[in-house]
Amino acid sequence: MTLPAPLSEAPSKMLKELLEWDRETFVYLNNLGIAELDGFWSFVTNINTWIPLYVFFAFLFFYKRPLKEGVVKTLWVVILAVFIIIITDLTKNYVARLRPNNDAEINTLIRILKTPTDYSFFSGHAASSFAITLLVYLLLRKRFYWSLIFFVWPLLFASSRIFVGVHFPLDILVGTLVGISSALVFYALYKKLVKGLHLTDPT
Repeated sequence: MTLPAPLSEAPSKMLKELLEWDRETFVYLNNLGIAELDGFWSFVTNINTWIPLYVFFAFLFFYKRPLKEGVVKTLWVVILAVFIIIITDLTKNYVARLRPNNDAEINTLIRILKTPTDYSFFSGHAASSFAITLLVYLLLRKRFYWSLIFFVWPLLFASSRIFVGVHFPLDILVGTLVGISSALVFYALYKKLVKGLHLTDPT
């Protein structure tokens, strides 16, 4: 059955309008950046900047807990991070959306602080940071009630991608949703793993 032309064209028209909104919103938000904060956003967006935080997460897993439990939790977070990297790369190469800094239609209208050459959709920074943070929070929340503060990291990390000129808002939004949903799945699997390994875990 062939759909009437107006109806069959509706999805492509909606997608076009959504992408247009995405580009316009990105240009607006990116141009809110100021030169005085360029160094800050470049620092925040660097993965290596947050190595002390990753080490701190691992430390908390071992702090006053059995060695086996700390090892399992740390490895589980690492496995989640690898999973996110894989699905991000596969999606980017499949969708093949240009990054703002490589998009000739808008790259003269925006502030560019970083110039990656791979594809844009979805944001690996958003996906990985929200996935790791949520899983760490779920694993530590009963022992460290202040652990909600960890979410400052993904909020800054993901936002930085707009201000350095390398991701559209939809890239970040979808990356965030992928990260959150992945963390919830991994947490559910971890609960089953705890029972299988007979760990005495307060999470």
